[in-house]
Amino acid sequence: MSNLTTQIQEDFISQIHLIRGQRVMLDADLAVVYGTETKYIKRAVKRNPDRFPNDFIFELTKEEADNLRFQIGTSSWGGSRYLPYAFTEHGAVMLASVLNTPAAIQASIYVVKAFITLRNVIGMYKDLELRISELERSTSEQFKEQGEHIEKIIKVLKQFVAQENGPRKQIGFKRENEK
Repeated sequence: MSNLTTQIQEDFISQIHLIRGQRVMLDADLAVVYGTETKYIKRAVKRNPDRFPNDFIFELTKEEADNLRFQIGTSSWGGSRYLPYAFTEHGAVMLASVLNTPAAIQASIYVVKAFITLRNVIGMYKDLELRISELERSTSEQFKEQGEHIEKIIKVLKQFVAQENGPRKQIGFKRENEK
């Protein structure tokens, strides 16, 4: 894979957001990717509602849009009068088929690869998390017996320290009036 292809996929991955527990791309980001304007994307979605079920696309609430705008640092100056659409991986591919331009078809391949790369990275983290929890479980079982011995040693050491801090017997000669 060329460095340019890798850079393009990384750019796509940076435009994938987690909203409502789903990985999505916003209509404005897809408009840039597909070489069109956001209004044409919104028009295509409204003209083809059967192609975009709820698990392919959803419209952000005002709170979600404001929160996302704050997170990604876009200006509220200007911009769209309408709430953005969020497209899942399948919605982004369906949008490319509806737009049916050469740029959209080529870009949809990169979008799909970006979602797949992100899914693989997340899978690696889940695998690592599973291995860590298995290690913790086996370690705790393995060292349970040793932990009991360590607790006994600590108890003896605490008793020893308590004796050390107690009143000491004086060493040396005593005068008869000090007894």
